[in-house]
Amino acid sequence: MAAVRIPDLPSNPDFVRFQPECGQRFVLTVDTEEEFDWLKPIAREEHTVHTVARLAKFQEFCEGQQVVPIYLIDYPIATSPAAQEILRPAIAAGKAEVGVQLHPWVNPPHEEDVTEYNTFAGNLPHDLERAKFRTLRDAIERGFGATPLIYRAGRYGVGPNSADILADGGIAIDSSVRSSFDYSAGGGPNFRGFPLRPYWLNRDKALMEMPLTTVYWGPLRQLGPWLYPQMWRVPRLRGVLARIGLLERIPLTPEGVTSEEAIRGIDIAIDEGLPVLVFSFHSPSLAPGYTPYVRSEDDLDRLYSWWRDVFGYLKQRGVANTRVKDLIASVALA
Repeated sequence: MAAVRIPDLPSNPDFVRFQPECGQRFVLTVDTEEEFDWLKPIAREEHTVHTVARLAKFQEFCEGQQVVPIYLIDYPIATSPAAQEILRPAIAAGKAEVGVQLHPWVNPPHEEDVTEYNTFAGNLPHDLERAKFRTLRDAIERGFGATPLIYRAGRYGVGPNSADILADGGIAIDSSVRSSFDYSAGGGPNFRGFPLRPYWLNRDKALMEMPLTTVYWGPLRQLGPWLYPQMWRVPRLRGVLARIGLLERIPLTPEGVTSEEAIRGIDIAIDEGLPVLVFSFHSPSLAPGYTPYVRSEDDLDRLYSWWRDVFGYLKQRGVANTRVKDLIASVALA
């Protein structure tokens, strides 16, 4: 089958098959990045890395839960000595994994203007997108002592050249597709209607897409992929349908989603037979005041409680945590 460009809706997906004994699994991905004001235009200089210190507590928490987090690291984190000191031992011990997350506006070489369009790395010229990716991948290898095998574009901003750049750069899994979300208003990709199951982008080069998990819940959920986008002009209708229990879009994240909603989403994902459930959140949410989702210590306590509830429910449902390298090894090649 021909290679697939990541932002293109696959018309006939070549789904990845896994060994039957693997069962259903989940991965925890952390968009590990600098802090910036989410309400202001994106800038190259105006950011900090204060929340790096909070990674130690989160890593300890995950080890206590027997979960291996996958830290998708961007350039300010890759070059942070504090981040290297905290995460490198866990990565070496197999208690954490590292991947690439490209924020082009803070990632050298700085040859482009910082505009909203250019914050989506896939919109950059091929050679510049490739140079930024290679610079970041090499910095991660130097700083964390591991070769990253998984990638996520910042702002989910993949483009027509991204798959080739990743395959040639040693990446085995892209996880930039956020199924059921549309970022085209700002110049980014539109992922409406994209599959939730992992599928091959380039089977010859062993590059797969592992979409973030978002499901629809409620009596109207079968209509969700069509109905939800129709309400973009009146977004309040989405809230109304969710409150009365008719239709709800549930991404598997603690950011803006309650644990009760996430558990409903987990049930749907399990019932639909998804082989891998992909959870995600942003590392600045590990400290109050840096994202809209965690504004206080009480919010932070709720974030940790969310993970406890979700990990407990996944264990109850028999969905085990897995690592990138184990996921790759479990692919059925025949």
